[in-house]
Amino acid sequence: MHPAQPLTAALVSKIHEQIERTSHLIELLPADSPNWQPEIPAAWPVATLLGHLLECCAGLCAVLAAAEPERLAHFRALRDLPVNHTTAPAEALSRLALYRARIDEGFALVADAGLARMIPTVFVPEGESVLTLLLGNLEHLINHKHQLFTYLKLMGVPVGTADLYRFRGMPE
Repeated sequence: MHPAQPLTAALVSKIHEQIERTSHLIELLPADSPNWQPEIPAAWPVATLLGHLLECCAGLCAVLAAAEPERLAHFRALRDLPVNHTTAPAEALSRLALYRARIDEGFALVADAGLARMIPTVFVPEGESVLTLLLGNLEHLINHKHQLFTYLKLMGVPVGTADLYRFRGMPE
């Protein structure tokens, strides 16, 4: 990320943090957890939640591809990767790393001014800003990261606030 693009750099940093904390939580899953699900009506098993977390990151890549359709045309191949499917923790970690690499590649082409560019969507045909779309997808990831955190707590895994957030100014 170019230092002359402080807004995109800040946004990428926050996305990195969320992907890193999500990966961290996945690494804390007990070996026998993929089929576990809370005793809540219609709750997803862990493996389904992991597949949905992949969709969250795929959404970030989709926005970047829409912002730079020609230069990121190869991102179309990401659509062939399954999301919203039952996923083993190892696969989820590998795919999150892939999405992070593509997110970095996409942001290398998006300048601060490009965050204001309007992109038509299925839901808003007149378009929404790249920033709004990225923030919506980031919010989606954060919400489901917290769902995974809650699952871990319900499984008895000792997790706390530091597992969810990277505190600024504190060593990792």
